[in-house]
Amino acid sequence: MPLPRPLALLPAAALALPGAARAEAAGAPPWPDTYLSRVEATAVVQSLNATLLASRSATATLEGWCAAHDMAQTPRLVARLVRDVEKPATEDTRRRLAVGPEEPLRYRRVRLACGDHVLSEADNWYVPARLTPEMNRVLETTDTPFGRAVQALGTTRQTVGAEPLWQPLPAGWEQAPPPKAACGPLAVPERLFSHRAVLFTADRQPFSEVVETYTAAVLDFRRAPRPADPACPGEP
Repeated sequence: MPLPRPLALLPAAALALPGAARAEAAGAPPWPDTYLSRVEATAVVQSLNATLLASRSATATLEGWCAAHDMAQTPRLVARLVRDVEKPATEDTRRRLAVGPEEPLRYRRVRLACGDHVLSEADNWYVPARLTPEMNRVLETTDTPFGRAVQALGTTRQTVGAEPLWQPLPAGWEQAPPPKAACGPLAVPERLFSHRAVLFTADRQPFSEVVETYTAAVLDFRRAPRPADPACPGEP
């Protein structure tokens, strides 16, 4: 299997490609649009979703996912900063962080990548006064993922919202006959699900709120061969 190219060398346009085209650009075959494939995609997405919801660190979970699915030569997550973007915190965010309207908050937007695969996008509001000077420096000047930068705080997280953005199977699928295979590649949207969580120090002081949106790239791994669907001759 060819080694994936560093993300910086992958054409920028390839990162924006939807579904099958993006998977092929990153070196993974597309998922076929068959009933079995849709069932498997449902199981994979729900498994990752549940693991993230139960985890103390999305960074560690995504690195583990990347390693387990052999998606990069070095399965280490990198936060690619999106600069010159501002998104003011809402009143609800300030309430959850237990800060008043005058307390300075900082905003950080990143795309979290493992090898060629941008696995999630994260919007983060944090209270710089509750971090160390070194943590603030790392967050402002480096590509270090947020969870890794603040891990010395003994971070725990509390999920305050979770939203599914794609369902591979139609509602009521478990009581309906399997649909006919569409053949061709499965149309996977760019965003699969999102979480909103508040991060706390070991002393249960809130210091950050993050919205994490997980992308179709979490499915960009090589699967073992599956039986061909008789309705789609020539499909893998």
